[in-house]
Amino acid sequence: MTATLTNPLRVGLRQERVISPQCLVIFGASGDLTHRKLVPALFELFRQRRLPSEFAILGCARRPWSDDEFRAKMAAALAPVIRDHPTAWEQFASGLFYEPVDLQQSEHLVRLAHRLEAIDRLRATRANRTFYLSVSPDFYGSGCRALADAGLLSDPKRSRVVIEKPFGRDYGSAEQLNRIVQACAQENQVFRIDHYLGKETVQNILVLRFANTIFEPIWNRNFISSVQITAAETVGVEERAGYYESSGALRDMVQNHLTQMLALTTMEAPGRFDPEAIRNEKAKVLQAARLANEDEPWKCCVRGQYAAGGSANDPLRGYREEPGVNPNSTTETYVAMKLFIDNWRWQGVPFYLRTGKRLPKRLSEVVLTFREAPVHLFDAAGGSPTANQLILRIQPDEGAGFVFEVKAPGSGMRSRPVDMHFSYDESFGEPSDEGYVRLLADAMLGDPTLYTRADEVEAAWRLYTPLLELIEDSPWQLPVHPYEASTWGPGASDSLLASDDLMWRRP
Repeated sequence: MTATLTNPLRVGLRQERVISPQCLVIFGASGDLTHRKLVPALFELFRQRRLPSEFAILGCARRPWSDDEFRAKMAAALAPVIRDHPTAWEQFASGLFYEPVDLQQSEHLVRLAHRLEAIDRLRATRANRTFYLSVSPDFYGSGCRALADAGLLSDPKRSRVVIEKPFGRDYGSAEQLNRIVQACAQENQVFRIDHYLGKETVQNILVLRFANTIFEPIWNRNFISSVQITAAETVGVEERAGYYESSGALRDMVQNHLTQMLALTTMEAPGRFDPEAIRNEKAKVLQAARLANEDEPWKCCVRGQYAAGGSANDPLRGYREEPGVNPNSTTETYVAMKLFIDNWRWQGVPFYLRTGKRLPKRLSEVVLTFREAPVHLFDAAGGSPTANQLILRIQPDEGAGFVFEVKAPGSGMRSRPVDMHFSYDESFGEPSDEGYVRLLADAMLGDPTLYTRADEVEAAWRLYTPLLELIEDSPWQLPVHPYEASTWGPGASDSLLASDDLMWRRP
């Protein structure tokens, strides 16, 4: 079964807000994120006519490029897109500029301020500025200090700063970084980004829950027996070994992406659709979350690391054989864990989170499994009735599915499960925007709804502190289990659910 739009007209579905004239300043403009994600997202906003004509992008990095060199490098990165939209690119590129800047050099910040004033006059950006810190996490605090010392964050109505993940390495460092950042700017100027929140399907969790009366009454412990949240990747560590070796799956994926999906799935309904009302509810539910066994945390978490695998035609090397990885590395590329949320809505419902690299399929999803019928009246074709499941597909097949039992064809009264599904592409006739498109637009609009607040970040880190301390101080209690590349992780992760007579969903 397929869910479709009631209204057959598929035009005019977007209702976009108007972005004010401004200059977006990207620090770390020579890096991978700028040419792979940020500038393509900004060009997409331009093609959708969502950027004002009074707009500029100023790339900043230590490399001594000129404006023309920066434009040429961005053009090379976007060549496949530009071939289809040459005129649009020519117009867009006229607003690209570059300034060599080292955030550790105060004289560079003085020169930057003068350059911004010149761009204001040239592009009529009215001194509205969004500063994007696409730099090493080690420079987030000092970068904010440098901007504040140069007076570039002094006007909370005209300036804001976007900070990439990871925001801290643990609870203590996140708390310290928050103190530094909040001493430089007001909280409403600070946008801590998590690109997962830019996905339409992540935002759709809120709409599905709070715009449909059929779901909210059963979205609780009385009807839901368990919840699984998965973010699976088929790729290995690729070119990120330097970062990944000091991070691992727990810091790279669980603390931010999976935890944000957990918060949106479990939060209470806000009193109004307002950024702070939504973020209040997210913070509250994260503060109520805990590991399933806080006294013995190693019993509710499994770590894994991919080993060689694949096939004869497509062999895949193990993590320890990847370039730049320590051959004796104990960094996890897979992690699975069990959590509880101690509040009235969710008390006693187990939440299972897992993420990993080199798994068989790329997907992110939330699976809510409902309690079984109290009495099984009908024989099931598969042996026993399948529990109803609501599956929220974040990627790649964006949409949702609902699994329920129907009568199987033929004589007798046997049941079998069927899947009713909704697809964004099929229903709306257009693919959803890449996450950075929405998030960059929101930052420039000053809308923090999809950005994490200081207390949210700290609550997420606090939740996983026992595991991080265990890995640091007693790694033998939380060992890394090898798993073959292109499999669903180590067998120990199956045992995590087997104790509750459950199994991981394997699409």
